[in-house]
Amino acid sequence: MNSNQHLRFFLALILCAGVSVSTLAQTQSAPNAERLRQHVVYLASDALEGRRTGTAGANDAAHYIAGEFSQIGLRPAFQTIRNPRNRAEARSNYRQKFPYIAGVKLGSGNELSYGAETGAVTNLRAGEDWSPVGFSPNTRVEKKQAVFVGYGITAPELNHDDYAGGIVSGKIAIAFSGTPDNDNPHDRFARYKDERWKAIAAHNAGASALVLIVRAEKFQDSHLSRLRYDNSAGASALPVAAVSRGVAQALLGGSSLADLEDDARSGKERASNGRKSFLTLSTVLVREETPAFNIVGVLDGSDPVLKKEAIIIGAHYDHLGMGGEGSLVPGKTAVHHGADDNASGVAGLLELARSFSAKRVRPKRTIIFIAFSGEEEGLLGSSYYVNNPVMPLANTVAMINMDMIGRAKDKKLVIGGVGTAQDWRTLINDAQLAQSVVVDAGNPAAHALSNMPMVVGANGRTVVSSNRSEQMILTLNEDGFGPSDHSSFYAKQIPVLFFWTGTHNDYHKPSDTADKINYEDEVKILQLVARIVRDVSASDKRPTYTLAKSAASSGRAGGFRVYLGTVPNYSDSNDGLLLDGVREDSPAAAAGLKPGDKIVKLAGRDIRNVYDYTAALGEMKAGEEYEVEVVRGAERLKLKIKPAARN
Repeated sequence: MNSNQHLRFFLALILCAGVSVSTLAQTQSAPNAERLRQHVVYLASDALEGRRTGTAGANDAAHYIAGEFSQIGLRPAFQTIRNPRNRAEARSNYRQKFPYIAGVKLGSGNELSYGAETGAVTNLRAGEDWSPVGFSPNTRVEKKQAVFVGYGITAPELNHDDYAGGIVSGKIAIAFSGTPDNDNPHDRFARYKDERWKAIAAHNAGASALVLIVRAEKFQDSHLSRLRYDNSAGASALPVAAVSRGVAQALLGGSSLADLEDDARSGKERASNGRKSFLTLSTVLVREETPAFNIVGVLDGSDPVLKKEAIIIGAHYDHLGMGGEGSLVPGKTAVHHGADDNASGVAGLLELARSFSAKRVRPKRTIIFIAFSGEEEGLLGSSYYVNNPVMPLANTVAMINMDMIGRAKDKKLVIGGVGTAQDWRTLINDAQLAQSVVVDAGNPAAHALSNMPMVVGANGRTVVSSNRSEQMILTLNEDGFGPSDHSSFYAKQIPVLFFWTGTHNDYHKPSDTADKINYEDEVKILQLVARIVRDVSASDKRPTYTLAKSAASSGRAGGFRVYLGTVPNYSDSNDGLLLDGVREDSPAAAAGLKPGDKIVKLAGRDIRNVYDYTAALGEMKAGEEYEVEVVRGAERLKLKIKPAARN
């Protein structure tokens, strides 16, 4: 019996039992647009200040989600407090804490001084004349000669190298922030503008430290005067400081900064005038750890055997706070509401949890509902979960991820991960068909908009029909990797599905607000998800994991000329780049790289974190062979890799 016949047979049984669709569709357990609205309005409110990980707003969101899980009746995944005395303590049992650094501040002992090789020195004021950059390590470099290096950029594909000739080996590089094309909307150096790329270029050139000259006339007006920390990358390989323009002129022996900038833009080599400066730089930063949480609730399965296996339904609740890193409105401090990204997904998560919990017959398999944090900063929460799961990953049969499901237009829905299990296409097709079914034995008007009768009564009246207008219009993507939390699970060889309604003009802006959510179509999306989850739960056979096809151009390392096929782990690292996955039929797979390997050297470059890795990637050429060193368990291996051209 094929799936369509099975569905018609099932519906016929319903009719024989005297149950109408009006009864089925209007049950209290069905996803509800008004409840979705209530969740999104709160989560995307000004009061939560954009829910950036580690902030009070994110913790308030976590508290709210845990409270909803408790009210719904989900079992807490953790028992940190065995006998909670109040609701607050009870809610804490849903929290999975993971490491997170909210920011950095100046410690004691920061020093930047300059002078001749011998004799008097001038000490500068940290926080006023200069500042360490937030990703600088805590270290000291004493009495090293300063060398001006223009914009401190190495761009082989543009035949541009500010470090040519080994001019900074063992010295301190001084460079302008930004690029020679700063005010050009088509800046050819745009990918080298970030201070981390400059630090990598300086380190690769043998510099002992890097000093950046801010663009702003007032030091405090520069973004480099404000300390920030990237949890996905960790510290740089050498100390980095930012200085005011006045200080820079003194460090360069009185040379005109305007002339130096003009020459750097034109490509003309110009040595700084005046005496040689010798700098001492000591950077001391205090990294402030703060609580960050995944919220995890469990609905235990009803089958004595299958309940030992789990389906995970997830959505991330963090967003961009008051702006800054990740915002597409740079320089603006305002609540980034994140209604679609991803209050919409969390609202869907809560509605599905309520819906499944309310049913008299529970799913056979256990369902684990997870609201992740740290997604915007590199999948931090989901990466932590897969290494610290509630139920063994070997018993996790599928992961369903919802991220930005609130702005459906013309009923369009993207489902990713379809190639990660042999069963997904059939399950999606069956769920789509069920979405369109209209059943009402007592109301002929229910079929007025239907376009395909499925069951006709003895009197010729249609009692079961298919209304295609109820269906979402699907775009199915094979790849299991992508810029959201399902990637963490697919890297562990778990079948995934990713539901997404696409980007829009309000993405990562304060204007992503609750009034713009399409709640009615989100209900339809949740109905589709629920049907798929029910089918997976009811089957004795778990989804069959497969390696999905992927486009070479996908992934976070866009804009490069070559493709390796690695899936980096974006958690904080300073001793190598951990691989979450290796794509099938990729150069990395051919080289023998495996998930769990830690890349420590690539193409002659030491690799400490994802920035070092992408810098090395940017220098590689398709078809040429390079050496890659990895740590695999207790072994250090040297492999050969040949990058492919990026499509």
